[in-house]
Amino acid sequence: MVLTVEASPRPSVRSRPRGATPPPPVTVAASSMAATEQAVPAMRRFARHTALRWSVPRTTVDALELVVTELVSNAVLHSGSPDVTVLITYHGGELTVEVKDSGRWRVRQAPRRVPEDAGAAFGRGLDLVAHATSGWLAFLSATGTRVVATLPVPLARA
Repeated sequence: MVLTVEASPRPSVRSRPRGATPPPPVTVAASSMAATEQAVPAMRRFARHTALRWSVPRTTVDALELVVTELVSNAVLHSGSPDVTVLITYHGGELTVEVKDSGRWRVRQAPRRVPEDAGAAFGRGLDLVAHATSGWLAFLSATGTRVVATLPVPLARA
């Protein structure tokens, strides 16, 4: 399921000075699907196509793809959730991505695929997310996990 909604900003109680630039619109898109290995490339494509449709700069699109790949992979591999949802919000100079699942963290059953990581206490995915974003937070609850990451979007030059 893919849902895209154009949401306009809330009206301000104060009047804007004449000639003032209105705030940028808020644009939202969401996709939800079964939490299987196929969800990772599918959600990555969803994120890429959505950001390109919104004319997000290519460097931010590339970072968004990386973040979605890592976060959806974590949900598929570790949560045990039957589904995973990606929500992308674009507002001016910021892109926010949320990845939600309804499962619980699971211990890794299979060995790591990359031999040099065999001795690591944990993977490198969240380190990549931290590097590609201006910040991220994970919210763990009895109903699942929600990870929110923010990516800066360079403003277009006039």
